[in-house]
Amino acid sequence: MDNVQQLIKYVVETFADNKSAVEYKTEENENAVVVTVLLDASDMGKVIGKQGKIAKALRTLVRSLTPRDSKKYVVDIKEKE
Repeated sequence: MDNVQQLIKYVVETFADNKSAVEYKTEENENAVVVTVLLDASDMGKVIGKQGKIAKALRTLVRSLTPRDSKKYVVDIKEKE
């Protein structure tokens, strides 16, 4: 697990109450790495934040940690089905 994925995990688990239920799926294509975070319905609001401020800040942090010459990271936050 690289630094970007560790950062995502740290931020998500800081706000999520049910940490054991959080799942991370990573898919890599030719120009991006998509990290999908699957949460319980009760944790969605806590991790996303009011008006999406926490999710936006997380994406900003991830973008700033990604080197210019590497693939960009995309963070998707979804509710478990």
